[in-house]
Amino acid sequence: MAMTDPIADFLTRIRNALQAGHMMVDIPASNLKKKMAQILYDHKFIKNYIVIDEGLQGSIRVFLQYVPGTDQPVIHELKRVSKPGRRHYVSVTELPRVKNNIGIAILSTSKGVITEREARRQNVGGEVLCYVW
Repeated sequence: MAMTDPIADFLTRIRNALQAGHMMVDIPASNLKKKMAQILYDHKFIKNYIVIDEGLQGSIRVFLQYVPGTDQPVIHELKRVSKPGRRHYVSVTELPRVKNNIGIAILSTSKGVITEREARRQNVGGEVLCYVW
C-alpha cells in the first residue's frame, strides 16, 4: 500500500517509539522530514538525529529525549493538523500558539519549513503541519 501521508507516518513512528520506551527510531527520509527533525532538535524535543544515506531514499535515525532520571518522554504529544484530505492554512494573524507557547507548531511556508514563532518573526503564514508539546 502506498503511503498517503508521510508526515503523519513520521509523527506516528516517533509517538510509537516513545510509548515503547525506545532510545531511537528510524524513519524513511525526505527533505521535509529532515527539516522537521532539525526543528525538533533545535527545540530540545529530541536528543539528536542523523541522516543515513543508503538505498533509494535513505532514512533519518531520531534519538529520542527523555526527562533525566525518569522514563518520561520530553514530547507529550505530536498532533497532525493539516491532513491530505483537509489542509489547514493560516495567515500570519492566525498563527497558532501551542499550549501557551510551551509547545511549537511546525508550518510549511513560502520561506520553508519553520516554527510558528519564526513565521511570526518573518511575517508569513502557511500550512500548519503539526503541533508538538
